Amino acid sequence: MKTRPIRCLVTAGPTREHLDPVRFLSNPSSGKMGYALATAAAAAGWKVDLVSGPVALTPPKGVKIHKVISATEMFQAVNKLFDSCDVLFMCAAVSDFTPKKVFTHKVKKDNAALTVEFLPTVDILKTVASRKRSNQLVVGFAAETKNVEAYARRKLREKSLNFIIANQVGCAGSGFEADNNAVILIGHNGGRATLGPAPKTKLARQLIAQLKSKINLV
Repeated sequence: MKTRPIRCLVTAGPTREHLDPVRFLSNPSSGKMGYALATAAAAAGWKVDLVSGPVALTPPKGVKIHKVISATEMFQAVNKLFDSCDVLFMCAAVSDFTPKKVFTHKVKKDNAALTVEFLPTVDILKTVASRKRSNQLVVGFAAETKNVEAYARRKLREKSLNFIIANQVGCAGSGFEADNNAVILIGHNGGRATLGPAPKTKLARQLIAQLKSKINLV
């Protein structure tokens, strides 16, 4: 009997939360790790949907890409695709807050307020993980500047994830925007593996290989 392809959902890149049509808040995520994961998954024969924030990267071959800008748009795309996937890699760096008021036209400098009120964005990972099936894998990412493993384990537990991939950011040569990275793969059952430092493309292939055996197709 022929086994169907693994259905993989990957998010990548930053989101942008606009203050007006020409100003926004974002973060330094380049999308390289998420795009590398999507590429590696497709090369492994998986069927891949990639939900991508604004990045300057070439879409991977054999991958269906869904372009979004804001955290709300990313949530809508992930929410629509999640139920049909076997594994979710939530690699995107989603903005935690969005401006309470968004102006229709560019606000002139002389009229701009120096104080901005914010609202929390939807917690995409926690929301979809709360309804995951027993045969679905939900893999989160934790990008931290300190207490990397401790914070990652808390996120793993609080968001009911199967695995979390932790890495340190804010240091030269790895993390945001870099071509290389070093990560810790932590499982909900206590398993732990360190990968790297290595190119993100190599790490992506290693992660796909490690997690493939954990996916139960039905």
